[in-house]
Amino acid sequence: MSASKALKIKGWDQLVDAFEKNKPIMGKITSKCKGGVIVEHIETGSLMFCPGSQISDKPLKDISHLMNEPQKFALIKLDKVRGNACVSRRQIISSFKKEDKAKIIEKYKVGDVIKNAIVKGYSNFGCFFDVNSELDVLVHLQEISYSRVNHPEEIFNIGEKHDLLVISVDKEKQQVGCSIKQLSPDPFDHITNYELNKEYKVKVVKLMDFGAFCELEAGLTTLLHSSELSWTKKNPSAKKMFKIGDEISCVITEIDKEKRRVSISHKLTQENPYTKLEKTYEVGSIVEGVISSINDYAIYIKIDGFDIDGFLHANDLTYEKNQEEELKKYKKGEKLKVKILEIKSNEQKVRVGLKQTESDPFDWFKDKKINETITVKVVQSDLKALLVQPEGSKVKLKIKKSQIAINAADARTSRFVGGERIDAAISELDITKRKVSLSIKLLEELQNKEAVSKFGSEASGKNLPFSSLSDKLNKTDKKKKD
Repeated sequence: MSASKALKIKGWDQLVDAFEKNKPIMGKITSKCKGGVIVEHIETGSLMFCPGSQISDKPLKDISHLMNEPQKFALIKLDKVRGNACVSRRQIISSFKKEDKAKIIEKYKVGDVIKNAIVKGYSNFGCFFDVNSELDVLVHLQEISYSRVNHPEEIFNIGEKHDLLVISVDKEKQQVGCSIKQLSPDPFDHITNYELNKEYKVKVVKLMDFGAFCELEAGLTTLLHSSELSWTKKNPSAKKMFKIGDEISCVITEIDKEKRRVSISHKLTQENPYTKLEKTYEVGSIVEGVISSINDYAIYIKIDGFDIDGFLHANDLTYEKNQEEELKKYKKGEKLKVKILEIKSNEQKVRVGLKQTESDPFDWFKDKKINETITVKVVQSDLKALLVQPEGSKVKLKIKKSQIAINAADARTSRFVGGERIDAAISELDITKRKVSLSIKLLEELQNKEAVSKFGSEASGKNLPFSSLSDKLNKTDKKKKD
């Protein structure tokens, strides 16, 4: 027989009964061990383990005051096979606090004013207050002030006292929500003092990448969006234009009482330079400007007397077809005279042209017709075509090898040299598309047709280019036969 074994079995039965009925047990901490402490069951002497995290509801550096003191523990784990038990002191403390907190929260109702709550701490989402040393409450960032608040530390200091208004009570979560701003009148009620499309002074209170938050008056904050900063600057930055505390002029563009939103504009305090340009110059006017920037396909010109960049596309630089090469000739800071081609004040766009300041070389062909003969000067020849320039015109055109002569044997570009003057007929002419094609072959065909109509025989046209060639070939064949 063993009395100690019987006692151990009896003690284990009591622990099992307490665990199943969720009853607290009395124990005392007898020693420390790895990861926690050893707790002895006072009634039976059974030893149990209490993890360090379950000793208290707050971190304790020293537990000497808890050693060998009878106190309640909750059984949180029981291994019947191995005969191990795990207990928690923290759960007992929390349950008592929970019961006490529930009684405290019942004291408060929505609309109650809490006097002299003490600032205990703050975070990015709000400020914590200690109420009568019995309850901690949170005032959310949005409930601190009608003005925009970046962080509670901008307004509060630890230890300060403030009155709070209870705006919510959650008994299940045991939370009380409070507000400070609702203890004072809503400044948005003063919005009736302001009118649409009227200019007011506002104070810059916060700068953002997308604009600036400004105050019309204390607590009445509105957003000045970056799109409303300037008429002419692309992607303007409020951070570069203003400083916190600056007073600037703005026009109220929208008042939405339901959404409690006010929209303002800074650029509307100044005249729209595009509208001013439209009033000053008509489309087709010649203006001067300085090249402000150049990219791969266009030049931007700051028009004199206006903070406006005119858009000059490479296609409007020259009537020639080498626009890319022409674009490389210009540099930033160079002054140019350009013609206004288009003004879109609503879209804040101005298009200008350089080639339009000169007469169009293509106008030389306006009084010309298809099949008309013109005299051209050979500029250059290669294996595929002749590059020619009509006399009195700056336009350079190509005559394809296939259009040099009727006879394929004579269609050789090497027969012509630079500087030579020759006649050609206009085979294609489209003024709208600025397209002209020349052909010597067509000229021969037209001349042959004219000769036939006059003399009744193709052989009559002795004055035509290459017309004697067939006769010479016939004589050569006859000599060979003889």
